Amino acid sequence: MAEQGDEILLIDSGAVAWVLTSTALVMIMTPALGFFYGGLVRRKNLISTIVQTMTIFAVVSLVWALWGYSEAFAPSVGGVIGNLSKVGLMGVGASPLGSQPIPELLYFAFQLKFAAITPALIIGAFAERIRFKALLLFTMAWATLIYAPIAHWVWGGGWLQSMGVVDFAGGLVVHISAGVSALAAAIVIGRRKGVSKPEEVRPNNVPFVILGAAILWFGWFGFNGGSALAANELAVQALVNTNMAAAAAAVTWMLVDWSRKGKPSAVGISVGAVCGLVAITPAAGYVNTTAAIVIGLVVGVSSNLVANLRASRNIFDDSLDVFACHGAGSMWGVIATGIFASSAINGVDGALYGNPSLLGIELFAIAVVSAFAFLGSFVLLKAIGVFTPIRVTPEDEELGLDESQHGEDAYS
Repeated sequence: MAEQGDEILLIDSGAVAWVLTSTALVMIMTPALGFFYGGLVRRKNLISTIVQTMTIFAVVSLVWALWGYSEAFAPSVGGVIGNLSKVGLMGVGASPLGSQPIPELLYFAFQLKFAAITPALIIGAFAERIRFKALLLFTMAWATLIYAPIAHWVWGGGWLQSMGVVDFAGGLVVHISAGVSALAAAIVIGRRKGVSKPEEVRPNNVPFVILGAAILWFGWFGFNGGSALAANELAVQALVNTNMAAAAAAVTWMLVDWSRKGKPSAVGISVGAVCGLVAITPAAGYVNTTAAIVIGLVVGVSSNLVANLRASRNIFDDSLDVFACHGAGSMWGVIATGIFASSAINGVDGALYGNPSLLGIELFAIAVVSAFAFLGSFVLLKAIGVFTPIRVTPEDEELGLDESQHGEDAYS
């Protein structure tokens, strides 16, 4: 129990237990992403891909504690950014944050896991060719200047939240910001050496891809279910929606691959499931189970088509199709929130239930977040390139990042 003025705020032990569990579930998603991505790259870049995700987690943990959380969730300065009153976690302790039935320190820890996995998603776009030093600089700058402001706009009392934008667990904040930033990074950093067609690169370890996808699916129950911030019926709905959307997307991606290639791909089924998880994230706590299945069925087809269009046109080298999965997939999820949201689930109706204005607001939020993340990431990478090379040398790229950046070999 904590006191705030004349009001007594209660900490709910059930909510604390569930959000603690969810925090741990979301944490395991970052190394799971490392295995998912690591299995997709060539064997000479397996270690570097996995260690990039782990290092990003460590770096963002410090950034978030020292200033990132304050940027996102301290009292708002004009709806644009949080003030510095929570720098270094000043005043963040056992007292609840607003009406939430959990200690603010636990809310900080839960949000930290979101902040950490988001820049890790981006590395799939420049896999196999970024210098480790440049990656560290980009991660710190991106978490500070891109992620934290968007989190404030949508979740921290910022201007998009004030407009009525809804995003249950990070469609805008996490996946669109990462997917669009990945597109900018692929353009700035350029193509992999010696890779003229995406099909020339085969995954080095398909079991790692399947393992990573399975653990991501497991962790996503905390990602979405934990965003209810209580052990209640909304958490149950979000968890069930998460599972059904992932299952539906895995099936439709499999069927599209089967019809196009003549065989159902293990990698495709895994990627499809992840796309379903991405698409349901913004809607998980706003739609019913039938809508969640529809969201998954659609994204399994649409993200597959976006990935294949990118590969066939070969305009840029988004190595692991981060934009197709996280960018395009979550754009559909945010749009679907504006269509299928139901006040019977969480107090807000979408276009299907007589409130088309929500769809318009969600579309506006997609445009704003996409433009900010793309331009911001483009400028950040260009600025970092002035001070240090972003890309490894051709010789180091040919040798592989495992050896050239870390002096290690995954299969020695």
